[in-house]
Amino acid sequence: MALPRVVAVAPGSPADRAGVLPGDELVAMDGQPPRDIIEYQLLADQDGFKLEVSRGGIELSLELRREGGEPLGMEVDAALFDQVRTCDNHCEFCFIHQLPKGMRKSLYVRDDDYRLSFLYGNFTTLTRFTEADMERVLSEGLSPLFVSIHATDPEVRARILRNRRGAMSLRWLRALLDGGVEVHGQVVVCPGVNDGEVLEGTLLGVLDEYPELASLACVPLGVSRFNKEVSMRAHTAAEAAAVLDLVEEWQGIYLSTLGRRLAYAADEYYLLTGRDFPPLDTYGAVAQHDNGIGMARAFEAGFLGLGHEEGKGQGPSGFFRSLEGAPALGYRASRVPCGFTSRREERGAVTVLTGEYGARVLGPLVARARGDARVQAVRNEFFGGNIAVAGLMTGADVAAALAELPEGRRYLLPDSCLSGGRFLDGLAVTDLPRPVEVVPADGASLRRALAGRGAL
Repeated sequence: MALPRVVAVAPGSPADRAGVLPGDELVAMDGQPPRDIIEYQLLADQDGFKLEVSRGGIELSLELRREGGEPLGMEVDAALFDQVRTCDNHCEFCFIHQLPKGMRKSLYVRDDDYRLSFLYGNFTTLTRFTEADMERVLSEGLSPLFVSIHATDPEVRARILRNRRGAMSLRWLRALLDGGVEVHGQVVVCPGVNDGEVLEGTLLGVLDEYPELASLACVPLGVSRFNKEVSMRAHTAAEAAAVLDLVEEWQGIYLSTLGRRLAYAADEYYLLTGRDFPPLDTYGAVAQHDNGIGMARAFEAGFLGLGHEEGKGQGPSGFFRSLEGAPALGYRASRVPCGFTSRREERGAVTVLTGEYGARVLGPLVARARGDARVQAVRNEFFGGNIAVAGLMTGADVAAALAELPEGRRYLLPDSCLSGGRFLDGLAVTDLPRPVEVVPADGASLRRALAGRGAL
């Protein structure tokens, strides 16, 4: 197990007063080596404890004292101190398998770790889940969790995951629900594989076997030009309409039997079929906002100042919401500072850069808010296929779009396509041919940026 390394210490904090320094490695807290940031948080939640650190190969014992629940004041370099539990499935639709060579190493990590499900809302298939994991989830209250279901038929699920354990691993979903854990599920709908009768069987299976699910997202398969699985293809408009019809039919069944809609179709289905998005209040807590469920309506509400805060249902809650010291991982790493401008900001008319799907949502809103503002759809040539979301825009495609646009305008870029100031293809924001202002990808922030009041 790797020792977590301290990367920052807040001046005047308990860690600072105890003598903790950046570069120190945490050996034990109160005599116990923490396995991950969750245990770290639990062990740190006391007024005083002994911290054992390794500094340049020399082990030191430090006494930490907290007053009035003040934050510990140190940040470590990882969320998991032991190994990430990687995925042993071989799903045909896995987007990581569709990445080209030469990208950042962290992008190729396929995790199936329930801890990352709790910390960041990553989806787990539960094929590597164990009794010990179950005991820890229940004893430490690790809720909510996010589970990839894909099909409730055991044989179909095993085939989709290309893992025989997929046939039985949903028994853990039943156990989690029995233990009172809040669980959100998803179905990646693959045309000709788990749509149609299989999808209807899954929706029925959820009602019969897992009615306590907090939500179930039906999301379309994403296919890039690097896809090598011949059976994987994008939805046709007719297939997308059939999925919508089925989900909406079952929403009525769930509503009449459970008192809630439970299942939701991703926004992409409405864009593919040209149908209007449902009203925001039909999405409940919008708990799977980051999965494209209700994202457009939540963005609209924030943009219009209706008070909705996007994405608040995702990730850990209560005691763990702050997760002091937990760094984001991979594509969830910090973006860039809000309001960051790559070079001197040029005042003037505004152009909002976004993906092709995003442009269809933002266009009408931006036109109503500011007459001189424009929305520029950035075509995803890097991934190709049916990839059209803003979060997968690459630096090369944004640069190509900017090169065709005039100088003298403010260019706004959503932070969702960045990680540590870099795009998926490794280009930095500062490599772009025009200055851009990075804006958090929510409606309220865009409204403020368009008004010239910054991104905060």
